[in-house]
Amino acid sequence: MISKNKGDTVTIVLDGEEVDVPAGSNLVDAAALHSKEIPHYCYHPQLSVAGNCRMCLIEMGTPMRDRETGEPVLDEDGAPKIGWVPKPVIGCATTVSPGMHVKTISDKVTDCREGIMEFLLVNHPLDCPICDQAGECRLQEFATDYGRGYSRYVERKNVKPKRTRLGPRVTLDDERCILCSRCIRFCQEVADDDVLGFVDRGSYSTLTCFPGKELQNNYSLNTVDLCPVGALTSTDFRFKMRVWFLKESPSICTESSAGSNILVSSREGEIHRITPRRNDEVNDSWMTDSGRVLYKQVRGDDRLLSPRVRGADENLDQAITSAIDTLKGKKIAVVGSCHGSLEELYLLNRLSKITNSKKYLRGYFGEDDGILLSADRTPNLRGALVSGFTNSYPKDNLKLLNNDLKKGGLDAVLVFRDDILDSGVEGESLMGIPIVFMGTQKNSTSDLAEVVIPSLTSFEKKGTFINRSFFAQGFEQAVPGPAGLLPDILILSRIIEGLDEESKIDPDLSVIWKNLGAQPKSPLKGISFSDTLESPVKVDGSKWDSLPFVEKKAMHYHPVSVINSK
Repeated sequence: MISKNKGDTVTIVLDGEEVDVPAGSNLVDAAALHSKEIPHYCYHPQLSVAGNCRMCLIEMGTPMRDRETGEPVLDEDGAPKIGWVPKPVIGCATTVSPGMHVKTISDKVTDCREGIMEFLLVNHPLDCPICDQAGECRLQEFATDYGRGYSRYVERKNVKPKRTRLGPRVTLDDERCILCSRCIRFCQEVADDDVLGFVDRGSYSTLTCFPGKELQNNYSLNTVDLCPVGALTSTDFRFKMRVWFLKESPSICTESSAGSNILVSSREGEIHRITPRRNDEVNDSWMTDSGRVLYKQVRGDDRLLSPRVRGADENLDQAITSAIDTLKGKKIAVVGSCHGSLEELYLLNRLSKITNSKKYLRGYFGEDDGILLSADRTPNLRGALVSGFTNSYPKDNLKLLNNDLKKGGLDAVLVFRDDILDSGVEGESLMGIPIVFMGTQKNSTSDLAEVVIPSLTSFEKKGTFINRSFFAQGFEQAVPGPAGLLPDILILSRIIEGLDEESKIDPDLSVIWKNLGAQPKSPLKGISFSDTLESPVKVDGSKWDSLPFVEKKAMHYHPVSVINSK
């Protein structure tokens, strides 16, 4: 997003008012900085400029100068005379220049916008009430704001294909397409999967996949987000919920260390979809398709809903008491998780200190796609480092824990979220050793545990993750957790107090952050939790530069301002 304070500025005259705008910006973005809307469809600030829709037509001119002397030409009032370009120009492809005069509102501009809207609606079905895009349709909004309110077109509309399967996750209703080409450019420029294109000409132009191809890359649903009308829809969300009923909560994708900013859309405590939230420092405007379905774990068949002690269901208070009894006075192994929040890992570290426990941490790694699916498949490995839970880079297994169990000397194991039996720990090594398990989903470890305390997903609580670029990012609670369950920090603080009354800690996030910042040489000094909610906060990660982080360089958009260039 263009900032008024970023880089050099130039002065232009916008609707009669002198304003400063960033040098190199186009008129659409420059006007937006000063609360002037130039309507557009095909333009997107993180894609190349196509200039397809022509909706962003404006009047542009520059002060006239005498050809011989170079002096400004003045009108009868002594003001500089403006040489207006005879025809309107498109704002998306016009870069600001010093002294430029721009009219975003005039009779000519109004007439152009009305004409463009009339053309866009020539073959468009006028069925807004039943369209899946209703409530977030730019065509509907601009038709209301800038259209004539009537059509002179009386011929029969051209009927295009409907309910076309472009891929496993995207459905096309082509009669709604306005040929903006956003989806095509996204696949070419961001997803690096050139699969979409237009065929035929004029009113018969149709969006389609190239022969033998499908829109099936892991970023395909971003085309749905980009579509300004109801042409591209998510097959999973299609006609499931009216968007005006949804509450949007800011959160962070937990799929990998990329830490994509997301919006969680819910109604009455149930999540219906996840969409990307623009953040130019982290994920631009995109997210993975695989990250969009993570909310389904909230109501998954394997979700842990009831505390359990020695195989019998108990209330939460009894389970916490049993956990304290199981761990108190024992030599404990504390198994943390890079899926836990910064605050949870801090409390786990406190617990390990007061019990003089050994700490263990597993990494989860996969292939890095160079975009937004990092090789580190956890959201908070950096948080484990910053919290003090570990100072070393985790391996992809817990064989060290298995070896320590075999040697003896461990009397109990506290497992946070991860399945240790799927991480190199053998069942024989755990014989006679009680396990306290805290997690959201059933697994082999929870089945074996003496005490099971269900915890909350990231959608059901507040907290912080630190992503691959060492940005600390807070996330909000989107939906309430299952009845009778508490946030992990409340449970951990109660366990800590039960193990050592003198180590009692206030489980408030702001207090935890004060404690984090008070640690020696803490990179979080002077930062609060509320800061991370407002925008990503860069944390000094130089202390860990020598660690073998597996991720590729973080994706970052470099603006393209030349028409039809990549």
